[in-house]
Amino acid sequence: MDHNTKSKYCTIVNKADKTKYLCFLHTKEGLLNVGLTNASDVWSTDFTGETLAQHMKEFRLKSLEGYFSKIRYACGNDSASVLLEDSGVVLRVGSAPGTLTLALPRLGDPEGREVLRDLLFKMADSLSHLDSTASVSPAKSQQRGYAEFEPRRQHTGPAVTARKRAPGDSLINPGMRRKRAATGVSFDDSDDL
Repeated sequence: MDHNTKSKYCTIVNKADKTKYLCFLHTKEGLLNVGLTNASDVWSTDFTGETLAQHMKEFRLKSLEGYFSKIRYACGNDSASVLLEDSGVVLRVGSAPGTLTLALPRLGDPEGREVLRDLLFKMADSLSHLDSTASVSPAKSQQRGYAEFEPRRQHTGPAVTARKRAPGDSLINPGMRRKRAATGVSFDDSDDL
């Protein structure tokens, strides 16, 4: 694997037909390749330095890392979609105004197979490289390595807020109030006479 090439991956589940796609981005010497595959067909486009700068300006992106983050965020939040056309696909990233759209032409049979093979080996080399540089804990390194290939999920559970403790509430059992020591009652027999 060429270690000058940086690669990022995420998965997209198309809402329209529930088809799963692998989105891949490769950068090398300032050039960017964006591609999409369903494991049988491959759609891909290359950006030169000039076309990449124009594309990033159009979508108000400041860096390649911002570009990767936008795509990965959309993959994780199900706000990326794929529209199949005769000669390729249109990848839409985001659902708000300023949605990033990419027209990716379909690659022919021999070129598509070559891209799939290269993609498979890049991913395998990336996993092997992560395993060889892993720390002492294999469980943590395995978790970290496979996270690169999955979209990031946003926490969607209910927010848990800490309740402020009222004066007199028990620290051990917060639902109960602290019992105060009895002060006693004064009974005077002299008042009854």
